[in-house]
Amino acid sequence: MADTKTASSSTGLVRQLGLLGLTATGICSMLGASINVVPFMIQRNVPGIGPYVLPAFLLAAVPAVLAAFAYSLLSSAMPRAGGSYLYASRGLHPYLGFVASFSQWFGLSIVIGVIAYVVVPFFRDIALGVGWSDLAASLEVGWVRISLAVSLLWTFALVNIRGAKSYERTLIPLMFLMFGLGAIVIVAGFWFDPTDFSTGLQQAGGTMPTESEAIFEWPTFLAAAALLFSSFIGFDSIAQAGGEAKNPNRNLPLAIALAITVVGCFYFLFTLSVYRIVPWQFVAQEAMQQDISAPGLLRYVLPAGLAVAIVAGAAIALINDLPAMLLSVSRLMFAWAEDGIFPKRITVVHPVWRTPHVALLLSGGMATVGILGSHFAGDFFLGIDIMVTSMMVNFLLMCLTLITITSVNPAIANNIRIAKNRRVQLALGWGGTIVLIGFLVIHIRKDLVSEVEAWYFHSTYIWLIVMLLASVFFFIRWSNLKRKNIDLHQQFLNLPPE
Repeated sequence: MADTKTASSSTGLVRQLGLLGLTATGICSMLGASINVVPFMIQRNVPGIGPYVLPAFLLAAVPAVLAAFAYSLLSSAMPRAGGSYLYASRGLHPYLGFVASFSQWFGLSIVIGVIAYVVVPFFRDIALGVGWSDLAASLEVGWVRISLAVSLLWTFALVNIRGAKSYERTLIPLMFLMFGLGAIVIVAGFWFDPTDFSTGLQQAGGTMPTESEAIFEWPTFLAAAALLFSSFIGFDSIAQAGGEAKNPNRNLPLAIALAITVVGCFYFLFTLSVYRIVPWQFVAQEAMQQDISAPGLLRYVLPAGLAVAIVAGAAIALINDLPAMLLSVSRLMFAWAEDGIFPKRITVVHPVWRTPHVALLLSGGMATVGILGSHFAGDFFLGIDIMVTSMMVNFLLMCLTLITITSVNPAIANNIRIAKNRRVQLALGWGGTIVLIGFLVIHIRKDLVSEVEAWYFHSTYIWLIVMLLASVFFFIRWSNLKRKNIDLHQQFLNLPPE
């Protein structure tokens, strides 16, 4: 049932993504806003976290690692397009599989737009760094920022449509360039110290905020950890490419492990370096006044050339998210259509490039909505919060699938290639379930008690409305499939064709 072929004669997808391409997909989906923006803007979104960002990050890694184990085990048994949808629909329940993956698709599609929108201030900082003040000012204009974000989004949609080779040739070099430029921040963290920052700030006409003691509070700390959980979201994109992965039973789990390990280490060193130089009090003060980033904070200590280089590295890190996440969300739509949940025309594969171009176009459209939403909401953290809620639910259902799969679908459960011991599987599944429920409760509570201008700025309400609409849509489509006398029970016990 889990045997694979070189090419897919039924779906039209071709297995062309190697281990490096899969790993780059996960890494580039994870590194971006998570590393350059979130650890510093969190001072605004979770006031009072102060100097406890790094410990909160370490706590956030726990549910992510447990979810990664669940994904790795399930991907080894079900190497097909639309990973998370396929895993839950075959090992838990078709409805829950759709809800889990629709939640993921909606959250990530919105965040693709958020990222395209957030990258523009990095271009502004590059312009400021080289002395192009007029250009920098124009990038603050609303319609200019929206137009540039939309252009970036659809450029990378085209890269995806043009096939796996175009995708890898774009993504892999940019990934290595991103690491090279990002390493400047890590080296700077051990070269400079807070005294250097204070001197540079004074020379630029700024003043250091009054030093204050942070009060550790568990609710604040846990809320920050729940938000920093977003730093690890992205490795799941590897699973969505299961229908195009070479040697998928080996490469999918290995790529997931490599991505989360590399990103976790790089992220920690990067964030540590910035907070080692820049006092948290200054970060918190600036975050309350404007959108900030790691490169913007370090411009006070770095030579102008290096400051521009790390801004460029940050921009590349954000841009890299776009092709990787577009691949992920489009393959989810493709998998739904294969099962008849979405219209079959979404499974159309381009005759030359062998990519699901219809699904990519629709996903790009949803991401464009995310760009517009980020602009009119005035705070990109709304999109991040929606993504965190969506992915926590998704990861939770993956862990539950690991628990239930042997009773729901023993044939597929027998195809799990790693950690075959059932006690180990149950320990990972239950551990992930318990921890993720706790994080989900904390995250929802933080959202609901926050003061916002209108109810629709609460991400939980938006997420619930979307899930209600998705549920109505699912049951309508499910009823239509039943009327066609399709054996749905048997269909959802088997994997889709290659």
